[in-house]
Amino acid sequence: MQADELLAIVTNELEERKAENITTIDVIGKTSFTDYMVIATGTSERHIKALCNYVALELKNKGVIPRGIEGAQGAEWVLMDLGDVILHVMTAQTREFYQLEKLWSVENTEDNTELSYADE
Repeated sequence: MQADELLAIVTNELEERKAENITTIDVIGKTSFTDYMVIATGTSERHIKALCNYVALELKNKGVIPRGIEGAQGAEWVLMDLGDVILHVMTAQTREFYQLEKLWSVENTEDNTELSYADE
């Protein structure tokens, strides 16, 4: 399955199941292990588990099995590795604390200026 198709299924399922603040980050060229990161907020631990279960079920119906699911025990943050898409579903408090959007939105700046040291 193409990355764009996978992304569409994941975001569609999250929207239908009332996930909040769904954000997609294009990390093509920034990392070699995935193309997209999807970050969503669940209203409770139960909601987070349900969101991930529904995404996994929909993907299974399409013949896609997640490579791994981490964090389902505590459910404050569940990560689903879908290959070309990594899904993070977390509580609002956990999302605010880790600020993944900020981490992955750092732009690559090519600064060709030489550093000058005071000791030189």
